[in-house]
Amino acid sequence: MKQSQLFFKTTKEINGDVQSVSHKLLLRAGFIDQLMAGAYSFLPLGYLVIKKIEKIIRSKMVLPPISGQEILMPALTPKENWQKTGRWDNFDALFKLKGHGDKDYALAATHEEIIVPLAKRIISSYKDLPLYLFQIQTKFRNETRVKSGLMRTREFIMKDLYSFHSDQKDLDDYYEKVDKAYFKIFEECGVLFKNKNRFTFKTWASGGTFSKYSHEYQTITESGEDIIYVCKKCGSAINKEIKNEVKTCPEAKCGSSDFEEKKAVEVGNIFKLGTNYSLPFDLKFRGKDGKENPVIMGCYGMGLSRLMAAIVEVNNDNKGIVWPKAVAPFAVHLIQLESSGKVKKAAKDIYQNLQKLNIEVLYDDREDKSAGEKLIEADLIGIPCRIVVSKKTLAKKSLEFKKRNSEKISLIKAAQLPKLLG
Repeated sequence: MKQSQLFFKTTKEINGDVQSVSHKLLLRAGFIDQLMAGAYSFLPLGYLVIKKIEKIIRSKMVLPPISGQEILMPALTPKENWQKTGRWDNFDALFKLKGHGDKDYALAATHEEIIVPLAKRIISSYKDLPLYLFQIQTKFRNETRVKSGLMRTREFIMKDLYSFHSDQKDLDDYYEKVDKAYFKIFEECGVLFKNKNRFTFKTWASGGTFSKYSHEYQTITESGEDIIYVCKKCGSAINKEIKNEVKTCPEAKCGSSDFEEKKAVEVGNIFKLGTNYSLPFDLKFRGKDGKENPVIMGCYGMGLSRLMAAIVEVNNDNKGIVWPKAVAPFAVHLIQLESSGKVKKAAKDIYQNLQKLNIEVLYDDREDKSAGEKLIEADLIGIPCRIVVSKKTLAKKSLEFKKRNSEKISLIKAAQLPKLLG
């Protein structure tokens, strides 16, 4: 992609109430644009990151042991479904609207009320179980207070996986598999560990009406609005809402009472729903003994847009964003410092060669920006590798190579690029 054609604009300062590092940097670097409180457009750079996160999540959802099948359900949902579960009247964040003929609808904040009657069309026997269905879709919640950019919005992108089981043990076993898959996702996205420090923790939370416990996945950040207590012995955590009830770590074989308080943002959660949603919709299966039993369910959520913000919260410095390789909008930022004929030709040749190698490259070919402006913007945008072509480098028959997460600058030959970027 030529940067002269890229739909983006960087800014030095952001006006208004910007409360988090990720909000400030994503706006300044031209990844997102705020339409109104709690609603954002993802510009080309930002949408590329979202698609990378989506690819990572999807790969873990469709492959064994998760083996999910991807579907896409409507965001516009009927009142009747929410009435069956009692959530039409007691789900405060539900967006409600009127349609033609004075019919009531809701914009889906979650999809239990939609997926259960859908699954009922297919599930009738134990032979139809287990079943795992997921989607990646926009959700809506009428939050009373939005804040911190993508970390709390009224419209957001979310992956939700639903599992259907014939017995509790099967649900328990699958729940553990999803837990392991989530940690693989967080590690690949660059929010699990950084410089030997751990940033994302499996956090014990109340199961509400579903079960004794559920689990959240919380990423440490000073911009977070959640308080968690991290066990110093095993690395699990407890959220603030259940801390008074749990004096020792509930993790099996731990039992420590030594915790450290941290601020964090929730990037995912998993619940054992049991029969709470299958019973209202009469979702049952016929067992081997011929008897009918309610289907047992689990649900597993992960916010893509919130995860994007968490990645920036963890991966930044005083110059801008430092994208992990797996989620960066491009692998390489190629910068042409001057507009002389030789420099332009050399940069263009490198750009074309990288494209032939299927290496994602953003080529700063702009002639109306100074060398200083280009380098400052490159640090702000945060692409993992930077290549600079200039009169100085050409005089040495070399290129300047720098990784965004390092201060080291090297002079290399063009022939070295495939190996360095592979």
